[in-house]
Amino acid sequence: MSGSTIATAQQQAETLMQALPHMLRYDEATVVVKYGGHAMGDETVAREFARDMVLLEQSGVNPVVVHGGGPQIGAMLKKLGIASQFSGGLRVTDKATVEIVEMVLCGSINKQIVGFINAEGGHAIGLCGKDGNMVTAAKLERRAESIDGEPEVDLGFVGEPAKVDTTVLDQVLGRDLIPVLAPVAQGADGETYNVNADTFAGAIAGALGAKRLLFLTDVPGVLDKNKQLIKELRVDQIRGLIADGTITGGMIPKVETCIYALEQGVEGVVILDGKMPHAVLVELLTDHGAGTLITR
Repeated sequence: MSGSTIATAQQQAETLMQALPHMLRYDEATVVVKYGGHAMGDETVAREFARDMVLLEQSGVNPVVVHGGGPQIGAMLKKLGIASQFSGGLRVTDKATVEIVEMVLCGSINKQIVGFINAEGGHAIGLCGKDGNMVTAAKLERRAESIDGEPEVDLGFVGEPAKVDTTVLDQVLGRDLIPVLAPVAQGADGETYNVNADTFAGAIAGALGAKRLLFLTDVPGVLDKNKQLIKELRVDQIRGLIADGTITGGMIPKVETCIYALEQGVEGVVILDGKMPHAVLVELLTDHGAGTLITR
């Protein structure tokens, strides 16, 4: 055996030694990964993500993928000549729009992710909130004020999780299957609702008692005033960082969603960059981690 071969083998052994304690920590634990629409745009990154999900499942972790699809929905609506309107960061969803939302999320995006995971040797199944009454939605009654100062508008068929039934997921997890969930749900009124994917993921993770909920975004995590990554935060610290202006803009709703997930029963929530190679594995299976861990 050559010296270079021995060195490579030693590096592999060191990597395994570092990963093994983390693998034991997450053995048979549920990890929910919210996979964002922007992070899904690059096929190479998407295939790497699929490979990572398969590796997690093979390592004894129970991964659950919840995906968004805002950019893809917007592109389809534009293609069909349906104007998109936003209010308070949420898509105003009329009857015609919610049909497109369901088609894109539950159809093309969901099955593409399932296909990528299966191509990497996994056994993924695509589901949405409607399946097995997994998520029952309630119409989002607050009337979001649009950011351009226009009058408040009814968001239409935009919902929020009112009830989560884990019966279907309980049958799937631990059986070499990886559920891939689209954030579309039915209300008690029988209507179909578009649910914010972050909120959907938080509700699912809480109901499953997930050890971790990972939000794959387009930022490294929560940054301090010097633009350096903050590795760990508690909820009480987040309130202070919002108050002193460290956390601003689009990061505020992200951390508020993290707090919501913790309140639902998740042990820890991580915000990390979804375009970083193998971000999920780096976060879960290395000492270094990849983003900002938020705990109660």
